Amino acid sequence: MSRPVRVAPPRAGLSGGLDLPGDKSIAHRALLLGALAEGTTVVRGVPGGADVQATRAAVQRLGAHVREEEGTLHIEGQGAGLGVADRVAIDCANSGTTMRLGAGLVAGGPGTVVLDGDASLRRRPMERVAEPLRAMHAVVETTAGRAPVTVRGGSLLGVDWRSPVASAQVKSAILFAGLRARGTTTVREPLPSRDHTERLLAYLGARIECRPGMVTVAGGQRLRAAAIPLPGDVSSAAFLVVAGLLVPGSTLRLRDVGLNPTRTGFLAILRRMGASVDVIDPHDAAGEPRGELHVRAATLHGTTITPEEVPAAIDELPILAVAAALAEGETVLRGASELRVKESDRIAALEQLRPLGVTLQTTPDGFVIRGTGGRRLRGGRIDAGGDHRVAMAFAVAGLVADGGVEIRDPECVDVSFPGFFTRLVELGAEVTPR
Repeated sequence: MSRPVRVAPPRAGLSGGLDLPGDKSIAHRALLLGALAEGTTVVRGVPGGADVQATRAAVQRLGAHVREEEGTLHIEGQGAGLGVADRVAIDCANSGTTMRLGAGLVAGGPGTVVLDGDASLRRRPMERVAEPLRAMHAVVETTAGRAPVTVRGGSLLGVDWRSPVASAQVKSAILFAGLRARGTTTVREPLPSRDHTERLLAYLGARIECRPGMVTVAGGQRLRAAAIPLPGDVSSAAFLVVAGLLVPGSTLRLRDVGLNPTRTGFLAILRRMGASVDVIDPHDAAGEPRGELHVRAATLHGTTITPEEVPAAIDELPILAVAAALAEGETVLRGASELRVKESDRIAALEQLRPLGVTLQTTPDGFVIRGTGGRRLRGGRIDAGGDHRVAMAFAVAGLVADGGVEIRDPECVDVSFPGFFTRLVELGAEVTPR
């Protein structure tokens, strides 16, 4: 376990401009689909976090060649022949995306692949992916519904699958398998989930049909390699956006941030709470919208986050809880039981707001928070439980807490945002080891 750090309020408002790590969700998909494409896919702005490194190692184990030059990855795809005939073990570390999307990728390939991970990943549900893959005639074994997951590759048939949950990981796993299946594959969802897979498939030349609530892909298609410049990770940006909103006198510029509408639900929620966030120079590249975010400190008020809003803000809900803690009035979250099975039980982790002076009630699928109306929190200590988003959320809370907040195991943030604490210091925050 790394040495704790204390994050404390800055002497003045946070200020400055920053570039963010490349988008983690798109990086996973670029590596996996680049390995399946024909030719060399060039991915620029790849984040250095542990999750993406797990996916890089996975595609290399499957036979793809990956070369790195100054943050740019060159992936020599293996086309439809991706995979090895032998039994292969893949360490997914803490990355659920690597495991779930990887299962879909290898289901139509040769050999047997065992996907495993750390203790945290072994607690996360995997039948939600295994079940549809079995419906496509894949042989998939889980361990009491969890990892390790064993996939025996073979001939697949397309499927029309109605997912009971809105999950981009489930949807993507099915679509990846569908690329190597006979016939067409359709995925139906109860609510829209992030659509990076669909956008990237189209960008790499796949014929794909997207309609409200469903997406269809034809099997047997060849993907063509391409250049993929990654936008800044919008989920990473969310922590700095909320920091800029909560610390009085702050003005921040976050450059080239991904603005995919299936990922920016948190911005809509914050604006409804009174946030001042402007988008400058919006444009598209490699099928993904992006732009610069300008953030100014603002007085926030409570709101209700509905179940329909959860899929587009699932990763940002912990930091939205911190925004709610400083807002005026009450904020209610419903329909977010998925937070219970992330890297940690994030709803339970948020109960650590109470010792900081926040009135909080947790529920099976959300929370009710009565904010302080802008009044500073109390200082304290929290245990992130190895969860990067919990650690970063409470670091932002430290920026508005008397005496700051001490965070145990701060290095867990490197999973998604290497250098996060350094960025806070660059913006004016006080971050000290304990």
